[in-house]
Amino acid sequence: MNKSTASLALALTTAVSLSAATLPAHAGGKEKCYGVALAGQNDCAAGPGTSCAGTSKTDYQGNAWKLVPEGTCMDMKSPTSPTGHGQLKAF
Repeated sequence: MNKSTASLALALTTAVSLSAATLPAHAGGKEKCYGVALAGQNDCAAGPGTSCAGTSKTDYQGNAWKLVPEGTCMDMKSPTSPTGHGQLKAF
């Protein structure tokens, strides 16, 4: 593999990785719900100190999210949330 082919492959791999880490808020009938994941059970990127799935440190961490069926997030209990329910944005 020559240098330009290797660079192109690296760029493509990076782009695919980044797109997977930044799912849209609504993906396939699901939405990101913050503050409902148990420690180590978040779906991805839970803010500072975490990298991706399974790296949240505490239950109901406000910057950790799980994908849940669309429209159900704000009905889910979250003892750390200001409203007591899941949120569509980190808190």
